[in-house]
Amino acid sequence: MNQPPQYSRRKFLTGITAATAGIALSSCAINADRSAKGITDEAAAIEPVIKAEELEKPDLTIGYVPVNDCAPFAIAWKKGFFRKYGLNVRLNREASWATSRDGIIFGRLDASPVVSGAVTNARIGAEGARHAPLCAAMTIHRHGNAITMNRKMWDFGIRPWYEYKQKYGERALEEFGKQFRAYFDSQTPENRVWAVVLSSSIYEYFIRYLSAAAGVDPIKEFRIIIVPPPQMVTNVRIGAMQAYMVAEPWNTRAIYEKASNGDEGIGFSFAQGKEIWLGHPDRLLGVMESFIANYPKTYRSLLKAMIEACRYCGDPNNRAEVAKLLTERSFTGAKPKKGPVDKFTAPAIVGDYNYGGFDGQKRIISSDDGTIFFDIPDNIPHLPNENSTFMWRSRSLWLMTQAARWGQIKEIPKDADKIAEKGWRTDIYREVTKEMGIPSPDEDFKIESPELFIDNKGFDPSDPVGYLKSFEIRANRPQNFFFS
Repeated sequence: MNQPPQYSRRKFLTGITAATAGIALSSCAINADRSAKGITDEAAAIEPVIKAEELEKPDLTIGYVPVNDCAPFAIAWKKGFFRKYGLNVRLNREASWATSRDGIIFGRLDASPVVSGAVTNARIGAEGARHAPLCAAMTIHRHGNAITMNRKMWDFGIRPWYEYKQKYGERALEEFGKQFRAYFDSQTPENRVWAVVLSSSIYEYFIRYLSAAAGVDPIKEFRIIIVPPPQMVTNVRIGAMQAYMVAEPWNTRAIYEKASNGDEGIGFSFAQGKEIWLGHPDRLLGVMESFIANYPKTYRSLLKAMIEACRYCGDPNNRAEVAKLLTERSFTGAKPKKGPVDKFTAPAIVGDYNYGGFDGQKRIISSDDGTIFFDIPDNIPHLPNENSTFMWRSRSLWLMTQAARWGQIKEIPKDADKIAEKGWRTDIYREVTKEMGIPSPDEDFKIESPELFIDNKGFDPSDPVGYLKSFEIRANRPQNFFFS
């Protein structure tokens, strides 16, 4: 198959219409303002350590998206961490990761979470990103996402990645690649549509990375469309797309969602993102460069509140509470009709992750690294004084290699390290964490070892061009994205 598949316009428009109607009727509708409002009793009881009048801009509007990784924002609001550091924050629920990013760029939001590639791509003007001096203040979390595949892929014989590892060991990628290749050879063009939340998200790069590692060219073999997280499940149910990658709880929800024939489940989790790159960053706290310059005290207060909230979310003793808070209507609104209230949100937070399937078997894997908000589990290599909120600028370079690999930019910028320095503000992060008594690594760049990646190909930030050229499958021209 040498030509990009042509997707049926009628089916796509029909699918989007049905998806929109379904979402409007669901508990996760985003057509009305469901933002968290007011002040909780817990927050009201907090005695501020910084007075609001000491800050240049104590009143902030901060965005969040209805996925599990809004947890630190929810906790900072509920527990009063914003108030503790002199901030009066109005949380604003965003419809998508594009509005979360653009809200910062155009000044509607003072800060908001952004996908990990958004800052880098805004700085380099990559396709799908607005050219703007966007900055990352810290990492909100690592992991906490997965790839969902539909029932037809299961019926073809594809299984969760960990089962290939168990069965084939070192030959797992080779054996999966044969099956993956055969699946695509059996499909018509309209059955080759995958979705991600934004073109600069690490999810897009992961889907392309996985596909290429398995020997399927993601440029020639299927299309990638952009779909907001709450619409993912419905679009797979109606057949508008076959697979997607998104943050939880929208993978877990697909496992329990009713299919069109009434059976439980419209998909299964093929792999968590950590199985493609163990320890990868997911969301970053985004702000504009002007915000840092104009409101330095406010910026530091915001960092302290968010770091403290991440540390709270990362405490194992608090995970059950966090998972339950996320089910509230203001946050994900993902509540099941039956079963525990946190049936959808808990697996990736508490650590008992269900991969699903259609053979009646339970595929629940317990781990401490489902979603990492602060302390890094021992199974993930990390340096002394490193916690998950720390940003490695070398990972900004990795994101640039992927933007170049898939044709979003023509080449890796010659001043890539300087771009990373301006965009990922590790310098101020270190100052703030030192004031909080939290140590940080002294370096900004580190080598990512081969065993962390699904294809055992490590990343040395000192040679990003060589790394890029080592991939046999890569683009030589900009690629188009198809927006829903």
